[in-house]
Amino acid sequence: MSQLSRRSVLLGGTAAVLTAAGSPALAAPNVDWSVEVVRSTMARHTPSTLGGWGYTRGLYLYGQYLVYKRTGTQSYFTYIKSWVDRFVDSSGNISNSFNNLDSMRSGQLLPILHRETGQQRYKTAADKIRNRFNSYPRTSDGGMFHATSKVGQLWADGVYMAQPFIADYAKQYNQTYGFDEATRNMVAYFTHLKETNGLLYHAYDADGSESWAKNPGRHSAYHWARAIGWFGMAAIDILEVLPATHPRRQALIDMIKHLAVGYQRFQDPATGRWWQVVDRGTTSGNWLETSASAMYTFMLSRGVERGYLDPGYKAVASKGYQGVLAKISLGSDNRTNLRDISEGTNVGDLNYYFGRKRNTNDFHGLGAFLIMNEQLMRTGG
Repeated sequence: MSQLSRRSVLLGGTAAVLTAAGSPALAAPNVDWSVEVVRSTMARHTPSTLGGWGYTRGLYLYGQYLVYKRTGTQSYFTYIKSWVDRFVDSSGNISNSFNNLDSMRSGQLLPILHRETGQQRYKTAADKIRNRFNSYPRTSDGGMFHATSKVGQLWADGVYMAQPFIADYAKQYNQTYGFDEATRNMVAYFTHLKETNGLLYHAYDADGSESWAKNPGRHSAYHWARAIGWFGMAAIDILEVLPATHPRRQALIDMIKHLAVGYQRFQDPATGRWWQVVDRGTTSGNWLETSASAMYTFMLSRGVERGYLDPGYKAVASKGYQGVLAKISLGSDNRTNLRDISEGTNVGDLNYYFGRKRNTNDFHGLGAFLIMNEQLMRTGG
């Protein structure tokens, strides 16, 4: 506990710490859990063993970048750069066909590295992803397929994988196309996936040929938590760089308002977290999922901060924050553990969603936690 206390430096929250015997003990308040997560993850994985080019690592490292920007700890940035340099050579070549949106998420790090280092190779690599959009397949209303192999399919999680990148690219390199493209996709996805209860369906299939799309709306049947969380974070991130005069700006704000209604309606009153299938909290087998809860908390907090949402939603975010903090602990090895994170998930039936593994320290959750925690620490929780 004394080691933990010495690292308790900023606005955090109270969460559980495990004693050497494994029993819970009360942590000192004001622990910087972002620093703790980054420290623990860097201790567990070197850049070379962190994992391949994929969206979960890109998500996590973006979160780590936010911690670097706040703390100025150079080793955090060096770690990110070392991981990216495994895939981008000195000339900016990157060996990836980018035939699915998931493969594009880590590209968010490329404009960041170009901005931070001035090295042209990161811009060259970013250009490859940007240019892939020129021929990437879309639905008739402009929604990018979740993958080239998933013809006509729009998955709510897909927007976060590509659209914030293209909007950020547009901002950094003064190309208005990216603003139009990103917002067009958000509108197309939202139109097909929205439900009147304030949530989104997981996926849509344009021709209705998928087994899960045999209904008039051609969408899947359930409201899977993390897919909706990805969508809300994408809307927030795009709005951060979208020009104030862009004609679709209000449409994105309206999406955030739509989701906020659902988030408030279906938040578990006992814990402040949200269910794996959001609107089925009373159904046997459902469980409270940490990564989506972090994503919802982030969107609500940033939405209030930016004036998109009524100030009353701050209380919903605060309750969500405390709920997520209750799932993080410091183990006897002096490293953090973040629990109850759903593994990677496809479109499925109710039992499929309920049966997903509840992982500890899954990168879906670690990345979402850092993004949430940096926001809530700054705004006072």
